[in-house]
Amino acid sequence: MSAHSAPMNLTHHFLIAMPGMEDASFARSVVYLCEHSQRGALGLIINKPTDINLKGLFDKVDLSLGRADLTDAPVFLGGPVQTERGFVLHESLHGKNEADQEPAYASTMVIPGGLEMTTSKDVLEALATGAGPRRVLVTLGYAAWGEGQLESELAENSWLTVEADLGVIFDTPVEKRYDTALGLLGLEAWRLSPGAGHA
Repeated sequence: MSAHSAPMNLTHHFLIAMPGMEDASFARSVVYLCEHSQRGALGLIINKPTDINLKGLFDKVDLSLGRADLTDAPVFLGGPVQTERGFVLHESLHGKNEADQEPAYASTMVIPGGLEMTTSKDVLEALATGAGPRRVLVTLGYAAWGEGQLESELAENSWLTVEADLGVIFDTPVEKRYDTALGLLGLEAWRLSPGAGHA
């Protein structure tokens, strides 16, 4: 890759860990990349549930959860950074085409592709009243890569990448998300033995 080519941008993509990934935080993980630029990348692991559900999380922050559809939804371990903080990945309340709209909540990153990631409590307060975004995924912590770090991991065949599919994030059972994400590439996990992908 020459220095003059356009920088890689994997915002709104999945990173899918190759089966040889030995880092326990990331083994068999599917990471949704919220942001990727020359400065680095930030993402949330969407398939590693913690042992608390949303009701439990709301109890911890002294809110009642007004959304019966979300009571049993797991809270995910989003990555090894800031694991005491909540990150809420949710559908944009404006729909996909209104990127110029202000986000509905404070501390929100608007992601091209129809999603937003919010770290402020007001989105939880909206859910507590029975409102808020229809589809949400809540994590504790996030994954981060410094400048050039993700690119070098990709060059080492640590990750596969594919454009994100919201159905995998919100509609696919947790235990099937890894295989479903691989399926977006037409791949199956058993074909990707460690060492596969090297000529």
